[in-house]
Amino acid sequence: MSAANASTPPDALMLLGTHCPHCPTVLNGLAALVKAGTIGSLKVINIEQRPDLARELGIRTVPWVRLGPFELEGLHSEKELKKWAEHASSEAGMAAWLDELLSNGNIGKASKLVQASPDAIHALLDLFADPRVQLNTRIGISAIIEELHDSPLLQSIVEKLGALTRDKDTRIRGDACHYLALSGAQQAAGFIQPLLQDEDPEIKELAQESLQRLEDL
Repeated sequence: MSAANASTPPDALMLLGTHCPHCPTVLNGLAALVKAGTIGSLKVINIEQRPDLARELGIRTVPWVRLGPFELEGLHSEKELKKWAEHASSEAGMAAWLDELLSNGNIGKASKLVQASPDAIHALLDLFADPRVQLNTRIGISAIIEELHDSPLLQSIVEKLGALTRDKDTRIRGDACHYLALSGAQQAAGFIQPLLQDEDPEIKELAQESLQRLEDL
């Protein structure tokens, strides 16, 4: 049995409306996934009967689905729902979801997820380490890391960031150096020091600035 099949299937919460044209399609897709065992359970709430719950969750449009750690809005096919259900318990799946959010400019939602889920910060770092990631996603990653400056959450990935200062991609090395400085962790200096001898003059300068920030804390 594969790791994906062995993992516990996620539960799903769906909010729908009586007059929503896309809700039946999403509901039928989720029901099929429950029957197949891809989803463990499904709870369905009509927001016209429970507007208080919609306000509590900040839901402004339906169909809306919480599938494990993922929140999906609008029309999604059964195939799409199945993909996210299968991704719900994996770090790679979390990275794919963060990429989806950030590439579409949903930085706030991605930031909230990273701060709420212990595993999401590692998935964010995996995304950062992928040189194929789009510019919008990289901008979003940077914005989230900036928000986390000097926090225990950012300090928890100092070792991984340190390893990325040796990446062959100049952009990744430079950003890793900057994020290490933002962590405020004193052990970050040990990873930044070698970058003073980097072949790229901009990274050398960045390393000097990063070390100065750590010294000033």
